[in-house]
Amino acid sequence: MKILDVASHQHDANTGAWTAPMREFWPQAEAVIIKATEGTGYVNPFCDADYQQAKKDGKPRGFYHYASGGDPRAEAEYFYNHTKGYVRDGIPALDWEAGGNAAWGDSGWCRCFVDHYHELSGIWPMIYIQASAIAQAASCASDCALWVAYYPTNEYGWANERYGYDAARYPIAPWKNITIWQFGSNPIDCNVGYLDRAAWSRIAGAAGASTQPSKPTPAVKPAPAKPAAPSGTTTYTVAAGDTLSGIAAKLGVSTSAISGYRSGNPNLIYPGEVLTVKKSGNAASTPTARTYTVQSGDTLSGIAAKYGTTYQTLAAKNNIANPNLIYPGQVLKID
Repeated sequence: MKILDVASHQHDANTGAWTAPMREFWPQAEAVIIKATEGTGYVNPFCDADYQQAKKDGKPRGFYHYASGGDPRAEAEYFYNHTKGYVRDGIPALDWEAGGNAAWGDSGWCRCFVDHYHELSGIWPMIYIQASAIAQAASCASDCALWVAYYPTNEYGWANERYGYDAARYPIAPWKNITIWQFGSNPIDCNVGYLDRAAWSRIAGAAGASTQPSKPTPAVKPAPAKPAAPSGTTTYTVAAGDTLSGIAAKLGVSTSAISGYRSGNPNLIYPGEVLTVKKSGNAASTPTARTYTVQSGDTLSGIAAKYGTTYQTLAAKNNIANPNLIYPGQVLKID
């Protein structure tokens, strides 16, 4: 898949019209990713126009935040608040570069950003980073797709694609696969994506798409078969947005009855992994109380109305300090 990534400088500063390279390469691109925000004070004034044009043209689309290295939670909130309308329609991405980045070299900044963005949106953003600096975002490899920049030459347009990514010179570990490779920027940023439209929708978290956060490449291995559950246990497949406490509430068991998380850390579980759940009487798979999983667009008052209760009651029952802040995938106890 040929992918173009663009920003405000692809527009004439006076008229707003597309530049010549933009007019040349846009029709050739099969997908487009557009700069949306930077830091906590900049919004690309042409972002929505380009995003809507990509949508009109039937191109898969994405939107990205350029990190300035301030408070990562504040930057994640700024990005989310200015791009809510694109969530689950396009792929969000974090652009981690040295220029204008006060936290460059900090190996924990990206992880904090993506964690908070996921709390807000229920989606893991893609990570854009230069090949030589991958270690700075390595902690995100378990959850985020990789968009890596490496230029083998400086040839015009899409020419660099034919060279292939030099994995021997620039390994991508701990990532196993590249999802998008930016291979040139002369005269405009050109990328090749190792994914199709269905995979694009999965990463974006589009409605109806699989929630598996796989990082597609030309050779994607089939998922392993679910292990057979030992006697006295059952299994549960983690979905996007799940937490261990939420799963326990859904299944009517304690968190200590759940095991098998591959990270060894009960606070770090991954969509698609199969957990073992120890049965307790007949309540291993039957919830002891009603629960509701928050969907995109839900409000606490709207959920309360569905169940004949009040948002204050739900907030108290679920220890929600701010009733205006709930996120997709969150499991609420109803009664």
